[in-house]
Amino acid sequence: MSRAVEELNRRMLRARDAMDRAYAEPLDVPALAGIAHVSEAHFIRTFRATFGETPHRYLQRRRVERAMYLLRATNRDVTEICLDVGFTSLGTFSRSFRDIVGEAPSAYRERGPILAVPNCFAMAWTRPSSFGEANTRGVV
Repeated sequence: MSRAVEELNRRMLRARDAMDRAYAEPLDVPALAGIAHVSEAHFIRTFRATFGETPHRYLQRRRVERAMYLLRATNRDVTEICLDVGFTSLGTFSRSFRDIVGEAPSAYRERGPILAVPNCFAMAWTRPSSFGEANTRGVV
């Protein structure tokens, strides 16, 4: 791997780390491209090539992952959780949640509380996969 590619990968990781830290805040492509020190179009293309999904889809998935935890670990209202994880519309949250998880937030909550297991196992088991979605489009 060339030095330039390594540096670009580090920049993409910095942007992704920023998304992981501030997932609940309004984030836009210009700000993330600025973190990576590349143009907006180049950022989107490179992020997708590096991580297998667009920055927008990655951010949605991170928000849904957090919502999954809150739905089963707390008794807070679905709308409150939706707003706390960074969605501004309950409809968009519900649609995104269903697309990523495969069921509505309220149905997911009905599974009951999260069982006590090692954290690393719980994170690996509950992390939604992009594979199934990509596979339905004929992409592996």
